[in-house]
Amino acid sequence: MKMKHPLAVGAALLTLCPASIYAAEPQRLVLYDVPREALYTHHNDDFTVRVRVPGGEWRDLYEYEVKVDLDKPQSASMVYFDMGGPVEVAVKKNNGDVRRVEVRPHSVGLKAKLVGSTAYFTLTKPAKISVEFDGDRLHNLHLFANPVETERPDPKDPDVIYFGPGVHKLPEGQETFRIPSGKTVYIAGGALVQGGLEVRDAENVRIIGRGIIDRPGRGVLVAMARNVDIDGIIVRNPRHYTVLCGQSTGLTIRNLTTFSAQSWSDGLDHMSCSDVRIDDVFLRTSDDSIAIYGARWEYRGDARNYLITNSTLWADIAHPINIGIHGNPKKPEVLENITFRNIDVLGHDEDDRNYQGVMAITDGDDNLVRNLLFEDFRIDSIEEGMLFNFRVVFNEKYSHSPGRGVENVTIRNVRFKGGDISRPVIAGHAADRMVRDVTIENVTVAGKPLKREDIDIGPFVQNIVVKP
Repeated sequence: MKMKHPLAVGAALLTLCPASIYAAEPQRLVLYDVPREALYTHHNDDFTVRVRVPGGEWRDLYEYEVKVDLDKPQSASMVYFDMGGPVEVAVKKNNGDVRRVEVRPHSVGLKAKLVGSTAYFTLTKPAKISVEFDGDRLHNLHLFANPVETERPDPKDPDVIYFGPGVHKLPEGQETFRIPSGKTVYIAGGALVQGGLEVRDAENVRIIGRGIIDRPGRGVLVAMARNVDIDGIIVRNPRHYTVLCGQSTGLTIRNLTTFSAQSWSDGLDHMSCSDVRIDDVFLRTSDDSIAIYGARWEYRGDARNYLITNSTLWADIAHPINIGIHGNPKKPEVLENITFRNIDVLGHDEDDRNYQGVMAITDGDDNLVRNLLFEDFRIDSIEEGMLFNFRVVFNEKYSHSPGRGVENVTIRNVRFKGGDISRPVIAGHAADRMVRDVTIENVTVAGKPLKREDIDIGPFVQNIVVKP
């Protein structure tokens, strides 16, 4: 059914195609219908995916097409559902012979049983995984099993902007759905919102649900805002950023998933933002998955207090993590107190050595970057790139000056499966623009400890400690 959002904000849209709910106490399984008008335009027939409560009836899922990998965009697949107890999954590859199947990230601990061309496994808790047949990571299945929703706001509440199941298009002449202060935006499972959301000069906004922001210019813009929560949504192939946050404080992003396959289609980018919490996200991007900068464009100010946890990053192009390249040399800024913890990296591929690094600090524009922790990383695949790249640089393409320095960085408990990659780099720029106080502890490559002699340590570097 084709629907248009009648107003920019405040309109209540009725639920037209309710979620399909199958219950077998004490377990629940929640499936979402695709809008009829998108049934054929959004489908990928590479796989047939079914789920069931153990011992129950098999139910078909809708396999969405998603584009991945900017080098040569490919059609992969995505399914999603909610679970409140164990769920059995069957994934059939519809074309070609099958010899093996792999479920990543390996930290989830799932081993699939292959019977003919169908892989079977059981989920005991929510998970975000990639199911890959015969090592094919460009035409794989992404499966997102969410916890059952605990909150579905009242569509009639005047403080709720409700996108029910169906297709929602922007009003004529409008570039985004603009969200004012105090609103809860609910995107129901089975909804396709074909336009980005904009939270500008606003506070106390929530964007929640199980639905999809479908091929927007940008998924969500948070600009000059305070206290914004984003929870549970999927962003399917934005032309640029999934979430762009500029000069804002108090941003929380949970359980968000995204795919991108165009130039400058970063995942979560932050310019001059502070007090940011990111948890349980799955980002497959064709540019930086998570970026933290100082000033850029109209946004100004320091960047402080970031906690990113329990997430999966997959950069088909560029960095999974990039920090520091943009700032304001006329009024130098500080980027500090940044922690990444319990992170799976499923891919990193970058031809240009200047933009390599699973963990990259590319300090430019007179930024001072300090007090960073990268802890408990599991890196599965680096096609072309390096583990880390910590430099004070002058990037002629994107920066106006080199950075002021990088201080107090710790990398702890990092495991890389192994492969032919570039050597990690640590380098300063000048005597007054140094990298100092870097601790590398319990980092292994193919099961062997990373040693100091495995790292390219350049000039203007002070106090590098490598521990087994």
